[in-house]
Amino acid sequence: MTPAVLWQKSSFSQGEDAPNCVEVAAGRGTLLLRESEEPGAVVETTGAGLAALIRHLAEN
Repeated sequence: MTPAVLWQKSSFSQGEDAPNCVEVAAGRGTLLLRESEEPGAVVETTGAGLAALIRHLAEN
């Protein structure tokens, strides 16, 4: 049986003023990311991959 994925919404995505909600969950040795309005579109990455994405976004 496949265990349920427990999604956690970003604390920056709370309230009515933040319509774009990013959610994260732990996979089997990976991280799962999705946008709450598109729950079927899931991005799977590693911790290092997510860190690289965040660095890139912060620089641009």
